[in-house]
Amino acid sequence: MKKTLLLTAFLCSSFSLYAQDKKTAEECFKKADYKCAEEQYTKLAEKEQIQKYQSEYYNSLGTAQRRLGKTTLALRSYDSALKANPLSAPVYANLASLNSQKGNKAKALEYIAKGLTIDAENPEFYLTRSKIYDSQGKKDLALNDLKQILTFAPDNIYAKTGLANLKKNNGDLDGALKDYNQLISEKPESLLYNGRADVYFKMKKSKEALTDVNKAISIDPKFAHSYVTKALILFDTAKPKEACENLDRAVNLGYEKAILADYYMKCVAKPK
Repeated sequence: MKKTLLLTAFLCSSFSLYAQDKKTAEECFKKADYKCAEEQYTKLAEKEQIQKYQSEYYNSLGTAQRRLGKTTLALRSYDSALKANPLSAPVYANLASLNSQKGNKAKALEYIAKGLTIDAENPEFYLTRSKIYDSQGKKDLALNDLKQILTFAPDNIYAKTGLANLKKNNGDLDGALKDYNQLISEKPESLLYNGRADVYFKMKKSKEALTDVNKAISIDPKFAHSYVTKALILFDTAKPKEACENLDRAVNLGYEKAILADYYMKCVAKPK
């Protein structure tokens, strides 16, 4: 009886510590402290015995590493997540997105195809594939993927902004602006103001673009993409110092620095 009580106490204590580790990892991620999140999710993944949960921890670890610009390590973590749970749609989505970002579009499409056999209504697959098709000049296929999302998720804001961005990328700036005006009137979110700011930027309307991107930042100060958009506007208005400061803010919030390499070349070297 005594041994049973001791064992029960030990298990309860272990469970409590484990739950605390998980909570700490999640809090680190929410605070955009990705170094802390990386450390915590590494511990969780290494000691987890249930494969489903281990896969989730490796997946979160990969995303934390990705935010830190450690793309090679992120790929390894995502691969470990997939080995632990070969039926995890979120892992396939992350592998597709990261491979696409690294320029391996063919591999990304393979992961998307496999992922869709597991979850045919995961918007991430269609969003990533739409971007790939758009970059390949396959505009009709890109459009079809975004419309497909709206058949099962009619309120998906990323699909709606994707449709506006397709117009923007194809040179229909007036059409894109009209779409963003409508979307913002329905739901004034940071993502939408940032998107409209980019349209204004491409229309050479720097004042309007800056107003919108500042609005996006005021709504969500942790939306890293807004600082990138603001940096581009500031570069264009001959304010490189402020532009580079905004690039740094974006990176500190998890935007991958490797993607911004060309922009950072415009930054004045800091004194040692």
